[in-house]
Amino acid sequence: MKTAAVGFRVHSGWTALVAVALQKGKPIVLARQRPQLVETFSYTFRQPYHTAEKMALDEAREFLAKQQAEARCYALAAIRAMERDVAQQGYKVNRAALLLASGRQLPELAKILAAHSLIHTADGEFFREALLHGCVHCKLTVTTLKERELFACACGTLRCKPATLAKVAGDLGKPLGSPWTQDEKFATIAAWTALKR
Repeated sequence: MKTAAVGFRVHSGWTALVAVALQKGKPIVLARQRPQLVETFSYTFRQPYHTAEKMALDEAREFLAKQQAEARCYALAAIRAMERDVAQQGYKVNRAALLLASGRQLPELAKILAAHSLIHTADGEFFREALLHGCVHCKLTVTTLKERELFACACGTLRCKPATLAKVAGDLGKPLGSPWTQDEKFATIAAWTALKR
């Protein structure tokens, strides 16, 4: 089987997921999905730390642990579904690229829940961790890239200019139709970069 990589751009409760392979040295999109990472797609579960902020510390811990287990299950299911889809096309996914926010280290839970800016950061990291856990479970080699450094990293690895990279990423989505937003483009660029590393 030929090699492929998957890229993720994470949001609260869902992710853009794009699987990419190379054909004659050029990227092709094998799969594009927007899987949910929560069972109930509501604010309560998409923003788990915002929800936990209103709870006593022990209750918050229990709630977050339950939500983490759920998010990990949904992330793993999404990765497995994508792997099956790609395998039917003759490819095996062995790499993943996960886009990060600031990469800021989070303190203990009590300190997170006491600072609204940390709650926002923690909500984002919550779903990234679930996807990372799924990738490790599937034995994928994971590349993490800070989103603000994506173009610089990708241009260095792929040896192209930012405008060229943006055009290629945009053109890859045309035959697929909507949605092909910045989420899908960034996930594609991340996966392509992981393939070439």
